Amino acid sequence: MKIGIIGAGNIGGNLTRRLTALGHDVSVANSRGPETLADLVAETGATAVPAGEAARGAEVVIVTVPQKNVPDLPAGLLDGAADGAVVIDTGNYYPQQRDGRIAGIEDGTPESVWVAAQLGRPVVKAFNGIYADHLLDGGRPAGADDRRALPVAGDDEEAKQVVLALLDELGFDGVDAGPLADSWRQQPGTPVYGASADADGIRSLLADASPDRTPEWRA
Repeated sequence: MKIGIIGAGNIGGNLTRRLTALGHDVSVANSRGPETLADLVAETGATAVPAGEAARGAEVVIVTVPQKNVPDLPAGLLDGAADGAVVIDTGNYYPQQRDGRIAGIEDGTPESVWVAAQLGRPVVKAFNGIYADHLLDGGRPAGADDRRALPVAGDDEEAKQVVLALLDELGFDGVDAGPLADSWRQQPGTPVYGASADADGIRSLLADASPDRTPEWRA
């Protein structure tokens, strides 16, 4: 597939590494300009582009930037994406550590619902609860006893199937975590966040989530 990655930090960089290795055509962008991605391009063969061009022609667009920076993404960012493109949000809200207070989220809007509103497009929530290094070394063949599962939330069933298939390619089982309104169940401060478990374990942890998340989610 043609995949656009907006954000080249730990998650975005490692997804660039893994997805290019799998043979996908990856364009990657950050806030500092394509010239700052020369090392990643040389390592992976990805194409560095300005942020406003990352989604051009992409069948999958991965938005992996700090939550506070989402409203500052270029206007019309997704306009050039392929018809039916799947947009993945990997982000987490860290108000004390990084993002400051975001009123809509503070008022109770689930983080990825807020992101979808900023982008003006539906999103699928994935990759937000795994350490970046585990994207490189945590994948296992299908059926392996130690294969880890990751939750995926979204409202578009076809889009979720695309993301679940991508997870399988990367060596992880995907667990359908329900609609985007329930994506709070996989955010910081919930049992599943950062957990390493198989599919049954992830389902159990999602079921154990409480809207009153532990204070650590604000760290």
